[in-house]
This record gives sequence, structure tokens and C-alpha cells, in this order.
Amino acid sequence: MSEWRNLLTDVEGVSVGHATDLTLGSGVTAIVFDRPATASGSVLGGAPGGRDTDLLDPAMTVSEVDAFVLSGGSAFGLDAAGGVQAGLREAGRGFPVGNVRVPIVPQAIVMDLLNGGNKDWGLHSPYRDLGYAAFKAARTGDFALGTVGAGTGATTATLKGGLGSASARTRSGHVVAALAVVNALGSATIGNGAQFWAAPFEQDNEFGGLGMPQRFDPADTAMQIKGASTTATTIAVVVTNAVLTKAQIHRLSITAHDGLARAILPAHLPLDGDTVFSAATGRRTIDGMPDFLALCHAATAVMARAIARGVFTASALPHTGSQPAWRDRFGAQHPFDF
Repeated sequence: MSEWRNLLTDVEGVSVGHATDLTLGSGVTAIVFDRPATASGSVLGGAPGGRDTDLLDPAMTVSEVDAFVLSGGSAFGLDAAGGVQAGLREAGRGFPVGNVRVPIVPQAIVMDLLNGGNKDWGLHSPYRDLGYAAFKAARTGDFALGTVGAGTGATTATLKGGLGSASARTRSGHVVAALAVVNALGSATIGNGAQFWAAPFEQDNEFGGLGMPQRFDPADTAMQIKGASTTATTIAVVVTNAVLTKAQIHRLSITAHDGLARAILPAHLPLDGDTVFSAATGRRTIDGMPDFLALCHAATAVMARAIARGVFTASALPHTGSQPAWRDRFGAQHPFDF
């Protein structure tokens, strides 16, 4: 059995690569499958941005993808999928159409154009090149969390956002893991305190082990958002090693959205673009509905944990002064240093 990392790469056959530009204040993360994975997804935010998301509907013909891309840059960032697609084509990957192969690379973006980075990039955005760099950097095993890749320019209502990941194994031995870029309109922490809405799901003090408050004041559940004219988004991926149908994988993405809503308050707003991609690598069969229900439950939990971990691990960018990092605000040391 391979080393357990509490990361998306605990699912065999999944690689993750980042491209980070601190001057731009943005970046790209590529999730690459070593062979095509059955995939779906769901969009519950009111202001999404994506590429090839319609084909993920269970009713659509193509059922497998070669990679997912998460990126900053708002609509400009959609160029990143082209860079990942170029890398896959270079490697001979893609959906066969006659004698041509077309890599299938759905993408979702976050709005980080107002975070203080230098967005004066000239005629063409840098995201295609960042996408290619993220693809080339993709590896199995450990990868960085926090202010990295698509989480580079992420913020929340109260704290610096970032990229987080978490994984779990069900009683039947299936692995379920999530990766999330937390750029939410709302907040991942409770009121003005350090504790996370996702606290009931935490494993091994992965985001501080602070638990929940002993009591809740009205201010703890009052709305905290970045503003009424700012678009935001949490974008994420949930992957399992189970053998699932496209319809089942679609349901997995919906239950992962439940984890998003348990980790961020408020979530799925009209100005959020909350999107969750889902995939199954098909390495381990399931034994009927009980196994599938366990996978859905695990998807909820790992998504909540990944979101809290992304905010907990993020460090502030030099040019981003409006949203302090968790450690800067609360003065505590992280148990992990990625």
C-alpha cells in the first residue's frame, strides 16, 4: 500500500501540477489522469466560468476526460485548458476522432483580477503558457497547498484563500479525495474567530484542531461577504478509484457540493461560480448501493476538509493587504509546512 498523503494523489493514477506567478497574483492547477477517467460535474454558483462543462452532463456522449484544469484569471484564464490540451496532444493523448486525437480537458476559473497583482499582460493573457507549465509539472505524490497554482490569488470574505486537498478511505477500501480552490464570496471561518465551519469533519488536526465554538452568537452566523459587486468562486475536483457510471459520478459531485456548503457560509450565491468536477478512475468495483452511499458521504466530508485546509495553509501575497492569512491574523503556527 502506498504512502497516505491526505491529498488528491492518494487516488492511484492521478497527478497534480501547479504553475504559480506571484507577480501576476494568479496561477493554474492541472489534474491529469494517467488514462481517461469517467467524469461529470455540477455547477451551483450563479456566476460560473468554464470550458467543456456541458459535456460532463450524464446525457452527453463523451464520458471520459484526460484532465481537469482549475485556474485564476476569470474568463481570461480559460486559455489555460489550451495549454494543458497542448501537453496532452504532445503526449499522444486524447479522444479518437478518425485519425486525430482530441484531449478532453474541462476547466473552471476563479475571479482574481482585483487582487492587486499585475494584470497588464499585453495582447494575450499568460494562461495558456501557465496551463502548459502546470501540465508539465504534474506529478503523483506530494504537491503544494495554499498560495499556489489556481489558489495563488484566492481570497475569502475574511481571510486569504488558497488551494487545499484532503482524502479518505471508506470501509470497503475505496479512496475518495478532493482538491479545492477557495476564492469564496463568503467565509470559511466562524464569525471573527479562527475556527472553521468544517471543524466536525477534521482529521488529525489538519486545519488546527480548534473544534467548534462552545456557543454561537448572532454575529457568528451573520452574512460576511466580499461585497455586493464582486464575483468570486470556489472551484473543486472530487475523485474516487471506484468503478462508477457517469450518472453516479454526477451524483458524487452534488454530494461534494454539500461539503462546500458545510465549509463556507454563505455558499452558492448569485455572484459565486461554485463548480465541482468529479471523476472515477475505475480501479476498484463497488458492491451495490451501500458502497455508493459511502462514497457520497466521503465526498461531502473530504470537500469540506479540503476547503478549510486551503484557507488554513494559505500565506498572504506581498501585494495583497486586504485579506490577511489565517496564521497572520490568529498568530498560530501550522502543524504542516508545505
